[in-house]
Amino acid sequence: MSDWNFVDAWRAIVRAQPDRVALEQGERRFTWRDFVNDVEALASHLHALELPAQSTVALYLYNCPEYLIGFGAVLAAGHVPINTNYRYGDNELRYLFDNADTRVVVFHGAFLAQVAALRDELAAVDFIFVDDGTAECPSWATSFDAACATPRATLPALRGDGLVMLYTGGTTGMPKGVMWRQDDLFVRLNEAGFVRYPADATLDDVTRLIEESGQHPSLLPACPLMHGTGLFTSLRSLSEGGRVVLLAGRKFDAHELVSTLDARSVRGAVIVGDPFARPMLEVLREHPGRYPLEALQIIGSSGAMWSHEVKRGLLEQIPHVMLADAFASSEALGMGNSISVKDRLAPTARFTLGPHSRVLDEVGRPVVAGSEQVGQLVLGGRNPLGYYKDPVKSAATFPVIDGVRCVVPGDMATVDAEGTIHLLGRGSQCINTAGEKVFPEEVEESLKTHPDVVDACVVGVGDAHFGQRVVAAVELHPGRHVSEYELIDHVKQRLASYKAPRAVRFVATIGRAVNGKMDYQRHQREAAQWAESFVNPAS
Repeated sequence: MSDWNFVDAWRAIVRAQPDRVALEQGERRFTWRDFVNDVEALASHLHALELPAQSTVALYLYNCPEYLIGFGAVLAAGHVPINTNYRYGDNELRYLFDNADTRVVVFHGAFLAQVAALRDELAAVDFIFVDDGTAECPSWATSFDAACATPRATLPALRGDGLVMLYTGGTTGMPKGVMWRQDDLFVRLNEAGFVRYPADATLDDVTRLIEESGQHPSLLPACPLMHGTGLFTSLRSLSEGGRVVLLAGRKFDAHELVSTLDARSVRGAVIVGDPFARPMLEVLREHPGRYPLEALQIIGSSGAMWSHEVKRGLLEQIPHVMLADAFASSEALGMGNSISVKDRLAPTARFTLGPHSRVLDEVGRPVVAGSEQVGQLVLGGRNPLGYYKDPVKSAATFPVIDGVRCVVPGDMATVDAEGTIHLLGRGSQCINTAGEKVFPEEVEESLKTHPDVVDACVVGVGDAHFGQRVVAAVELHPGRHVSEYELIDHVKQRLASYKAPRAVRFVATIGRAVNGKMDYQRHQREAAQWAESFVNPAS
């Protein structure tokens, strides 16, 4: 029907299976009837606030059913949900809520202090409090449960032009809102689903196809819903009538992941590369035969490197499972994929191009397969509209090429003779540590606010558990002395803790060029050699 929106699709699904489970976490279970009823009740509360259409509503929550109920309610009320990284400090939250023109914040009790500290600056914002047992609902907020008891209102008619906005890191380190039309995002996600809807399908067809399929796929996103990997895969599962299972713990626990997959008979798990896969493998090896994972069919990953070694280990432990490594980003879905099964293990960082992907050279010509020429990934088809309130960055990332509006996220690759791409990484210096984006300049500027620091350079060094770890080179003022740990703590007081260096090496000079530019390649090389000396002291 080419005008998809998520809530109307869910309304069609509930007609087919009202009593099947849609969401579960620990002992909590929501049937499809429960899920859609709560979405519409909370949407009625939001509608009663009489906000302008397409106002932004921030979800400042750990993984929980309320996240997905809240997401759907915002859409059903005709507004725009935005994610909030719960690792952010006050300055980052302040920037996010201001940049997004936020009108409502839905937050867990655990974040009461952070929200209260900013409340005076958010005078035009309404607040919805999700009780997690850590605090009492303040007088200036509405409890989530009370909001879900709102009498049903006549909600606005929905269209595929309604937005979903996902905030992701920008080149300056400040987050940017990626604006997706629901119709485009729905179609992109459904292309990879268990239950796929024809291009000309109607909502009546959705009800019929769900009734006929009998699949009821289940998914466990082990990663945060505040990031695209967790959110988008959950939306895909719900939009094909699936069951989303959420971990109860707020810190990743591989034992909880494996035991929940087994006990809840989950068919699909979503992780973020080696930072999740390696601990998962360790649990399976420590408890041979304890978790057969008979229902598990696929483990999907996106957002961090998934190494050949770990893939091989997982397939030795659970040989019936398919490993699907997706090459995607918040701006670009479906760029490529890599599939590994027991008898065919795909190499690291090599992907089969998606149907709308191309690798182009610096003048816009397709890279010749097998030439070893480096090119840039370009994705056509259904893509975001751009970045919220950033036309310059939008024009650069979403250009029109050969008459087709594309996304160029900055990933570089070569193409082998068989047409498989070898991903080389971003052209920028972005560091990916445990699925989180860290931009060197932001950390460098934070380090340089310390009175003893002259200059700093930050790079990413390979790490078995985190994919990359943040390492800083620091030049001190002559005669000054400061410890590594003091500098790390200095950054943690100003930025989210995951952005702080995990190690600091002190250098006589950073050695910038005469034009002031940093020689990142040199520092990357030196940092890798420095880190290697701790692994192999003889070297």
